[in-house]
Amino acid sequence: MNQAQPSANGPVPWRTISATIGSVALAYVAFRTYLAVANVVTLLVVAGFFTIVLNPAVDALQRRAHMRRGLATGVVFVLGLALVAGLLYAFIHPLADQGSTFVEDLPEYVDDARSGDGPIGDLVTRYDLEDYVERNEDRLRQSLTDLGAPALALARTLFAGIFAAVTILVLIFLMLLEAETVTRTALNLVPSTHRERVRRVATDAASALSGYVFGNLVISVIAGSAAWIVLAALGVPYAGVLGLFVGIADLIPLVGATLGAVPTIAFAFLHSTTAGVVALIFFIVYQQFENHVLQVSIMSRTVNVNPLTVLVSVLVGVGLFGLLGALLAIPAAGVIQVVAIDVYREREARLGGEPASGT
Repeated sequence: MNQAQPSANGPVPWRTISATIGSVALAYVAFRTYLAVANVVTLLVVAGFFTIVLNPAVDALQRRAHMRRGLATGVVFVLGLALVAGLLYAFIHPLADQGSTFVEDLPEYVDDARSGDGPIGDLVTRYDLEDYVERNEDRLRQSLTDLGAPALALARTLFAGIFAAVTILVLIFLMLLEAETVTRTALNLVPSTHRERVRRVATDAASALSGYVFGNLVISVIAGSAAWIVLAALGVPYAGVLGLFVGIADLIPLVGATLGAVPTIAFAFLHSTTAGVVALIFFIVYQQFENHVLQVSIMSRTVNVNPLTVLVSVLVGVGLFGLLGALLAIPAAGVIQVVAIDVYREREARLGGEPASGT
């Protein structure tokens, strides 16, 4: 007797239904969990990045100065904080000094605006701004009164930023302190036959991250110096502070030059229309040069990544994760390339062929 075969359109087994529902529920829980801890993951990623960059300095102090891990970590951490504090002082101190000068000169700017003299007065006269202010005086006064609510939101954002910065600093210190133990434990989890290979790949990946930081600092120094030279040649006041601001903002890939250029161009226009136009042209040309020539060529040497890969990785990072993606795109590309090259060479060695030279 022939047994009845199950129909292709028959009922779906309960096991399949339960597995499907469980998979969907698990995916939903994982997604909600990620949303809940997204900020924590971001802090860990940023702290881990700086830990990998600073760890070679701690290891060097341990080997050459024969320091204990805790002391070496403290020395590197304090020196890093001193460097950041020095940069902040170099930016804030002249800004405060020259800011007081600007406040003293403000009545002169106002008088020029009222009399139609100077670049501000020329703008006021050309666009009838004085009549506009008189017609909209009540509305402008109400807008100034309503600035309290945005100020409260700004204070909250500032507090959150300070809390995040302190958290990252604590995480960096603890990660540096325990880096040796964590690395040893992680390597012990790897089979002994692959342990040396994993160690080599991890070392090359850390070198790529350090190269990225060095290359980014070089580019920022070039941007700040070029801006300072142009502004000083144009006679724009506060050229040193503005050049330093451009250099700090330029640490952000792709958009950093623009962020630094906006207030700089505004100050140049306050000085004179000619200076503002020249500064505008300079920053437009320089940003294109930095994005497509300077950044690509320097990063391809310090991170040892193909220039096309550098540009594509930054664009993809910005599209996926915004500012954080822009900051981490190039080192991530360097790490991926290190792993890919090792996998390729290992595969060629297993197949008995000779791996191609280069990357």
